[in-house]
Amino acid sequence: MTSPGGLPYPITLRGDGIVLREWRDEDLDALVELLDEPAIARWTPMTSPFDTAAGIAYLKRARQGRLSGRRMQLAVTVDGERPLGEVLLFGVDAGLREAELGYLVGAPHRRRGLAARSLTLLSGYARSTLNLGRLLLRIDPANTASTAVARHCGYRLTGEPPILQEGPYGPSSLDTWELVAGGANSRSERLRNVAARRYGRRS
Repeated sequence: MTSPGGLPYPITLRGDGIVLREWRDEDLDALVELLDEPAIARWTPMTSPFDTAAGIAYLKRARQGRLSGRRMQLAVTVDGERPLGEVLLFGVDAGLREAELGYLVGAPHRRRGLAARSLTLLSGYARSTLNLGRLLLRIDPANTASTAVARHCGYRLTGEPPILQEGPYGPSSLDTWELVAGGANSRSERLRNVAARRYGRRS
């Protein structure tokens, strides 16, 4: 099925030990647990504190965005069950063939490579299936964890002027990062090459 805005809905993406899926109403408690965190509010325009009412509104906006085709907002899981984070694709410009992506992982689930694997998976899908040529991230340079993920996944600073953003903890200045050619598939390609050396390529 394709939404009126052109983005496929619903979808599930799998790869590298990650399952990205649509948000569900039963995810409410897990969502509140993930997003009610000062570190997330510091780097995103997220409501803070993030309570049950905020979670209900968030899930409603996510569903509306998916149905209208304006954005992809997917829960990060390892098995299709409990959400551990979120990855997004939004601001799609079909004429320019570009879109912006974002990602977050809950505090208890960090340092497992979940953000990098999720970003790589969605970036690859955006390039190969959605045929988007320019994929962008907007990151505050002080958010060193996020910039490390971007660099690991093949994104590079563009040198474009910073974008000012207001959040619950005050203003922030966002740098623009762009995925370089081949960056979305570099990790998966390396893994395939390792497997091929060990076990031989499968046709």
